[in-house]
Amino acid sequence: MLRTLDSAGDLSSKRVLLRCDLNVPISDGVITDDGRIRASLPTIKRLVEAGARVVVCSHLGRPEGESNPKYSLAPVAERLEELLGQPVVFANDTIGVQATAAVKMLEDGGVAVIENLRFHNGETSKDDSEREDFAKSLAELGEVLVSDGFGVVHRKQASVYELAKLIPSYAGNLIASELEVLKRLTTEPARPYTVVLGGSKVSDKLGVIENLLPKVDRLVIGGGMVFTALKAQGNEVGKSLLEQDQIQTVKGFLDQAVQHGVEVVLPTDIVIAAGFDRDAEFRTVSATEMETSDLGQDVMGLDIGPESAAAFAHIVRESKTVFWNGPMGVFEFPNFANGTKVLARALTEVNGLSVVGGGDSAAAVRALGFDEEAFGHISTGGGASLEYLEGKSLPGLEVLND
Repeated sequence: MLRTLDSAGDLSSKRVLLRCDLNVPISDGVITDDGRIRASLPTIKRLVEAGARVVVCSHLGRPEGESNPKYSLAPVAERLEELLGQPVVFANDTIGVQATAAVKMLEDGGVAVIENLRFHNGETSKDDSEREDFAKSLAELGEVLVSDGFGVVHRKQASVYELAKLIPSYAGNLIASELEVLKRLTTEPARPYTVVLGGSKVSDKLGVIENLLPKVDRLVIGGGMVFTALKAQGNEVGKSLLEQDQIQTVKGFLDQAVQHGVEVVLPTDIVIAAGFDRDAEFRTVSATEMETSDLGQDVMGLDIGPESAAAFAHIVRESKTVFWNGPMGVFEFPNFANGTKVLARALTEVNGLSVVGGGDSAAAVRALGFDEEAFGHISTGGGASLEYLEGKSLPGLEVLND
């Protein structure tokens, strides 16, 4: 059974290391999407109200074990201070003099943020002893660990796995809520149950498809991964994203879907463009005739067409359970955002459970201006969500189990 904050006892005056996933996009020192910071607030506020001395730690980007101002958590600490409405101390090191001093300064209900965990090789090292040594240094900063970074629980990293073995450890509110939703997707989901998969590569979703095929009613496929499926059906796809080595695998899944009685829905029309550019000339064509337009054979499919978007939306709206992972097109380019926008709007209209599976899907709904409260659940961990749905064991959760 997962140890949660409900079983943590009195945390007043205790130094609590809170492992969050605050890996947010930052451009020129400005946070462009603070969704993960806001998702961490319920646990932080709960600990503050309990009188704990909260030491927030997280990674940001991939600094490869070296201190790099580009990946500093300083902007995150500033935004957290704004959202909490109380001072947040920032230490510009992780396990050094400043971090130790910042923790000592904390009073009951106070919050500090220490610098990027990945400025140290020990956080992500493949060497067990190196991770353990780094975890021991982190453990000196706190008496209790609250693990709430759902986006990293599928990784055996020092602050997620080894640290949880050294001091009393519990799952935070975010992890508990994520698991509750994911269990509803895998254990007796309300039907019809539809899974919508998009994004760039079909190879990223093979495990999910294999594990969920026997459980779903419909599998809807869009995004870049659809071109491997269309190719598997014998269609030409121009210069669209294509995983040649996965064509036979996709054919196998299409056959399995028939055996399981699962309806696989592919786009009937595609928005093609002369190249990968936001201002590229584009057309809408039949999914089976992508190379026949006046744009020539070297076209790229960059979105599902309006006919397909409407059909996908209809399927979603009439479902009782929907899991969506991966955009339907290049939503960052306005000309190729319609499929993702139409699908996202349909998810807000589901009379049941609608789950946005983190990663690019979560970024898309925020970038396209949707109210997050309109969705049943927006996951903070794309990779972790997928691995859970694949049926894999997640180290960061296993270590929190009694």
